[in-house]
Amino acid sequence: MFDDRSPIYRQIAERIKTDVLSGSLGRDQQVMSTNQYAAFYRINPATAAKAFQQLVDEGVLYKKRGIGMFVSPDARDVLRAERRKTFFTDVVEPMVAEAQAIGIPIAEVIGRINEIANGPAR
Repeated sequence: MFDDRSPIYRQIAERIKTDVLSGSLGRDQQVMSTNQYAAFYRINPATAAKAFQQLVDEGVLYKKRGIGMFVSPDARDVLRAERRKTFFTDVVEPMVAEAQAIGIPIAEVIGRINEIANGPAR
């Protein structure tokens, strides 16, 4: 479930963000409580609470006192905008550098991207 590459609370936060981006968690949808999350994944409740607090601070979740945590109405838009800012530097530039390093022409990379996005040419 969790790996050793980053702190568990960050992995929890990233998983919830991914669920929001994919639509698995919708706007104003309630998420598991920190205690439920901790019990389900067998982690310390403080770790889950730290992840949830990070998401509240980032505007992804909001608290309803006495009820629980919910996905912010604009969380998906906020997350998309955040990821769009870093997409080219985090994904495209390293891909182009790798393609060049191993001798794949950029036109071939673009062709493959088009094929993946649109299906094979007929």
